[in-house]
Amino acid sequence: MYPEPGQRLALARAFGCARVVYNDAVRAREDARRAGEPFPSAGALSQKLITQAKQTPGRSWLGEVSAVVLQQSLRDAESAYRNFFASLKGERKGATCGAPRFKSRKDSRQSIRFTANARWSVTASGRLNLPKIGAVKVKWSRTLPAQPSSVTVIKDAAGRYFASFAIDTDAAADATRMPDTDQSVGIDLGLTHFAVLSDGTKIDSPRFLRRAEKKLKKAQRELSRKQKGSKNREKARLKVARAHAQVADARREFHHQLSTKLISDNQAIGVEDLAVRGLARTRLAKSVHDAGWSAFVHMLEYKAARYGRTLVRIGRFTPTSQTCSTCGINDGRKPLNVREWTCTACGTLHDRDHNAAINVKTAAGLAVSACGAPVRPGLVPAQREETGSHGIPTEPCAA
Repeated sequence: MYPEPGQRLALARAFGCARVVYNDAVRAREDARRAGEPFPSAGALSQKLITQAKQTPGRSWLGEVSAVVLQQSLRDAESAYRNFFASLKGERKGATCGAPRFKSRKDSRQSIRFTANARWSVTASGRLNLPKIGAVKVKWSRTLPAQPSSVTVIKDAAGRYFASFAIDTDAAADATRMPDTDQSVGIDLGLTHFAVLSDGTKIDSPRFLRRAEKKLKKAQRELSRKQKGSKNREKARLKVARAHAQVADARREFHHQLSTKLISDNQAIGVEDLAVRGLARTRLAKSVHDAGWSAFVHMLEYKAARYGRTLVRIGRFTPTSQTCSTCGINDGRKPLNVREWTCTACGTLHDRDHNAAINVKTAAGLAVSACGAPVRPGLVPAQREETGSHGIPTEPCAA
């Protein structure tokens, strides 16, 4: 979105009003908790914080924005508390969700939401007409396939504006968009190569952050030399934010293109469940974050569910890099600097990443035999020099 100066002021006013209503709702809930009173309902909060507040001198400016924006801000606070209580009870999947906190006008991301009740529309010239803001110029990334139920206007840290539409989609129609295929693939994610496929394809790691480090360091150095609170410091901050936004956008675009291609070409995909949080605490932390494995696997997951594909995650403790994909013998741990190794049992020379990708595919149950039946790894015979008890020694041992 490319709002004009007057429209930017109107959007800033809407962001501020939505933030104040959200903070008032959190404060009202916290006051009720400290007093030992039941939490006020959403209807009572709406009556007190919006309808009655507009009649007071201290909150009369709430009437300058659309009432739908304020109502949706209350809904966001209600949803935040609902997620918090569900997390406390263990009913919510994922990481533990903390209690709602106050929003700040200095937050890097500001957003407001308009539902159909706000009567927003798209003009014949392609502009987005928002209530009490006006017709905003928009550069459309794609045509809207159906009538949206809501639109969210977002301002990021780099000062850019975006419009995000919520649209109901048809699962059957989405499944028909992808071509039919019976191919399956295993993926080994890494740092030297971003991904190595079981068919031998190697996809180089773009390393967007590493390539932009020189530019980022210069912009950050200029920011640190500006006086706090000055206009020049705000300009330098925007420059740093835009540089980081370029890196993030390039990485996201790479993930989208690669994940869409893999979903389009394969009916089933096997991927390893990596411990990204643990790897991010090692000396490889910057490279791990630069690769963005979690975001990429998440894209594969939701695109597979949308287009009728199958995504199988194997355990992170599966020895994919240590097992021979030909005979199934586990040769033991190998340092990261060992990129090729020869199996001691069958003598096959393996590329470390390609062998791991084949083992990922096999462990996921996606490998197919000549008869067309899925093949899982069979029983692996124990090695002679295996660790453990080998009987009681006949000769005395030194203490």
